[in-house]
Amino acid sequence: MHASLSLNQARRIALAAQGLDKVRPAGPVSARAVGRTFARLHLVQIDSVNVLSRSHYLPFFSRLGNYDRSILHRMAATHPRRMMEYWAHEASFIRPDHFQDLVLWQNRKWVGASAMDPALRDAVTAGVLDALAAGRPMTAAELTAALGHVENRQRASWGWNWNAVKRVLEHLFEEGLVSADSRTGSFERRYTLTARVLPGRLLPGTALALDGVEPDPAAAMDRLIDAAAQAHGIGTVRCFADYFRTPLRAAAVSVERLVAAGRLQPVTVPGWNKPLYRHIGAKLPRTATGRALLSPFDSLVFERRRLEDLFGFHYRIEIYTPEPKRRFGYYVLPFLLRDGIVARVDLKADRAGGRLLARAAHAEPGAPADTAVELAAELQLMAEWLELDGVVVCPAGDLAEALAEAVSGAKAAYPL
Repeated sequence: MHASLSLNQARRIALAAQGLDKVRPAGPVSARAVGRTFARLHLVQIDSVNVLSRSHYLPFFSRLGNYDRSILHRMAATHPRRMMEYWAHEASFIRPDHFQDLVLWQNRKWVGASAMDPALRDAVTAGVLDALAAGRPMTAAELTAALGHVENRQRASWGWNWNAVKRVLEHLFEEGLVSADSRTGSFERRYTLTARVLPGRLLPGTALALDGVEPDPAAAMDRLIDAAAQAHGIGTVRCFADYFRTPLRAAAVSVERLVAAGRLQPVTVPGWNKPLYRHIGAKLPRTATGRALLSPFDSLVFERRRLEDLFGFHYRIEIYTPEPKRRFGYYVLPFLLRDGIVARVDLKADRAGGRLLARAAHAEPGAPADTAVELAAELQLMAEWLELDGVVVCPAGDLAEALAEAVSGAKAAYPL
């Protein structure tokens, strides 16, 4: 017989698994706390949109508050690395111990060079690998320039162009032979050999593991689904498969193995009418007392159907929606308060003016009476973290007036 949980209990399990169930700790945030948070999440998604802050910085702010972003830079750049880039939910920083398992299961050949002429691909591949082996980490543009200079006589027969080098780089990145050493100020990858990112580790493409045993895709899938279930606490097969974007059918078989092994427990939740599983290590706190603005790419909101089933919150990113058709704004962050997602706010960092702009604010049905006050406090904390002078609330959305009053202490103090 399956254990039965209430929907509120399921929410608290999910929030605890994500480190969002408690009030943030007081005092300075240590590198150890940032590392523990990343270990809990297993990955953070990367996105180039910088209207507020790069997306991989935001999950740590949501859980820890005002922290030093240079901690993440050190985690991604110093040896032994605590985070590295690879395909997971999308382009992500992942825990290095997931790298080999992900390489076995990722299949995103549309991003690389699988459709290129084989002779061209092989020639460009050899040039890229030789250039990276001989020198420093390089961007796609730098590699294109370097290879064009070295192999100028063969351009006509090879048909090289910027796309060819970039496509080969993405192909090698997916295969696990090339990795990202770092990012430029404009957020371009600096590529290097993966052997330099993970020195001494078995790399993809080798025939045997260090102990002479071939890699086991089923065991790799079990490790990934187990990690996804730890990060979710509770969820469906689709939730767990979506976390690392692994194939749904293979994930379902893995869930069966993990149930048999006692790692997952089937549960029922009235109102969440799907087969559900709770990780054996998932905690159920008595209450949820946290507060957080969540990135559109936060792992709590990855799987939109889960978000709606669990929190009753319908959410779509409207970045690519034409402005007249947007319902809530361009870069909208859900606002979590205690055990519910109670509002959403469209945010922009006006760096030139030194202001955090709340361009629209909307409350969810049944939002508690202190939503505006709590959201105002969260916005002030975010402005401090972003080194902005203050918060300005624009008169758009049904929560805007109350939020402006809470932010400014004056009645409906809107900017002109």
